[in-house]
Amino acid sequence: MTRSLTRLTAAAVIAAFVMPVFLMTGCGASPSYIERQSFYFDTVCAIRIYDMTDFSEERADAAISEAFRACAGYEEILSRTRRGSDIDLINRAGGEPVLCRDDTVALLTKALAYNRLSGGLFCVTIGAVQSLWDFHQAEDPVIPDVSSVAGAVASVDDSAVVIEGNTVTLTDPRARLDLGGIAKGYIADRLCQLLRSEGVTSAIISLGGNVACIGSRHDRRLLSTKETPFSVGIETPFSEAQEIAGTVSGDSLTVVTSGIYERCFEVDSRLYHHILDPATGYPADTDVAGVSVIAGEGHSADCDALSTICLLAGTEKGLALIESLDGYEAVFITTDGEVRLTSGADLEPAA
Repeated sequence: MTRSLTRLTAAAVIAAFVMPVFLMTGCGASPSYIERQSFYFDTVCAIRIYDMTDFSEERADAAISEAFRACAGYEEILSRTRRGSDIDLINRAGGEPVLCRDDTVALLTKALAYNRLSGGLFCVTIGAVQSLWDFHQAEDPVIPDVSSVAGAVASVDDSAVVIEGNTVTLTDPRARLDLGGIAKGYIADRLCQLLRSEGVTSAIISLGGNVACIGSRHDRRLLSTKETPFSVGIETPFSEAQEIAGTVSGDSLTVVTSGIYERCFEVDSRLYHHILDPATGYPADTDVAGVSVIAGEGHSADCDALSTICLLAGTEKGLALIESLDGYEAVFITTDGEVRLTSGADLEPAA
């Protein structure tokens, strides 16, 4: 028996990520904001700018348009599947060096640092494995054959990535890069920088499971002029109506969630999800249904990588890792439905 659990339509992504974040105002008054949505990185992206001093609707619109142009630009250079991107050129270079943009080099450098931190759990050379799996297939999903997976796993080794200045070389011509575990976080950080450079002081960015907040929420329509923290909803895994397990709040906040419940399918009562174990080439055998890593503004790329690492590592090792890092907290929801928090995390119950 095959049953598709994949929730990848625009409406589903909005319900899962945008609505829990953007509609939690905690106040009865209508919010004052400008919001636009578009589709990049295989997900719905939304930017909402709240009230700003001397900031007109036209200027806010222009800032959001500039941010979405940046999204398109990042997709053109960082996507594995975009022909002519830096990543595509590296993957097709047959082991020859490729001159890359600064963003590509910066992102790869950060990704390799997390490969070392995780003891090899986080791998950007997993592209050949990723290409075997299609979690977009709504009907009759296909499980790749064992020999193909084994062959692809043999090329997973981040030590094959050599960076010299702006030149990147894959010393193993079989290896293929895929930055899906960190790219959206990196882009969210860059969008925060871009919007701040445009004068934005209160905004929230959602790139699928990556949420980045600029400043605090302020609204000229509220009777009080007091600014309030942003509240970000943590979804209950596998909930039918994208229920919220609770919220985390703060100013200049970034929250990144990785879960086994968004891009997945069932075959013969077994769940196959999109977070692949680089050691096996198959979906990670983990007790984590979903994990959200929380930090301050500018650390979305770090939270992105860490959330993937925590899901691969499992609850106990993931908790220990986050506890060992300054400035990071996490909310784990296990496959048994248990909620586990790092010592400094504060999950407010859902209303």
